[in-house]
Amino acid sequence: MAGFFKKLINRITNTAEIDWDDLEAELITGDLGVRLSLEIVEELKERGRKVSAEDIVEVTRERLAELFPEDHADLQPGTPGKPTVILMVGVNGVGKTTSAAKLGYLLKNQGYQVTMAAADTFRAAAVEQLARWGERLDLPVITGPHEADPSSVCYQAHQRAINDGSHFLICDTAGRLHTRHNLMEELSKIKRTISKQDADAPHQTFLVVDATTGGNALNQAKEFGKAVALDGLILTKMDGSGKGGIAAGIQKELGISPRFIGTGEEPEKFARFEKKDFVENIL
Repeated sequence: MAGFFKKLINRITNTAEIDWDDLEAELITGDLGVRLSLEIVEELKERGRKVSAEDIVEVTRERLAELFPEDHADLQPGTPGKPTVILMVGVNGVGKTTSAAKLGYLLKNQGYQVTMAAADTFRAAAVEQLARWGERLDLPVITGPHEADPSSVCYQAHQRAINDGSHFLICDTAGRLHTRHNLMEELSKIKRTISKQDADAPHQTFLVVDATTGGNALNQAKEFGKAVALDGLILTKMDGSGKGGIAAGIQKELGISPRFIGTGEEPEKFARFEKKDFVENIL
């Protein structure tokens, strides 16, 4: 995203007259989404004068600052016997399993006891990956047989988290989007099963999106949003070519706010979303 804006600003700086349609298209290409891009262009037009590259940066930053809500508070731990249950959802390949482990590690470093559930049972590699992360980070991971019922794994993990007095249970769910019906059924069953031991669970559902995938991430958010109520985004691969412009599009279109960002492979490269830093670094 930052590289995209640098190219755009260089071009604007060397252009005598701005082509508004071209600028609008470029902003959309930068993953800001159609509605936000249109608003930025309209505000620039209303200035009624030659617009500079600095104007574009200024207006975009102002719009982003207005768009995102104030920073969310830290996740609240459950009391012993009632752990806070977090569902991690997202398509395969976005870094969902890794993000689940990193979130567990972040919470552990805040002094909380965390249990993990490897509920992506139809993908053996995902279960093995989370188990390896668990060993590396000293986090208990509950697994089931290959192709076991994901809701059964989540139920067992919830029981374990309750019995162990864990503050958090993080469930890594399947990333399949092959049919919306199957996705809805699976996530609904997980929610029903977990709620048997705590009527308020799950307490948070986070959609994991790859910052480099652009507009496709918005489509993913729409599909998962039809299957389950989403409480926030986790943006991965923020150290790559994408700088999270798609978070603005998702916030604008769907009202789902970023909660955490991943900026590298190491477990420490994961942090709470902070609006001020994000808006400054996106351009």
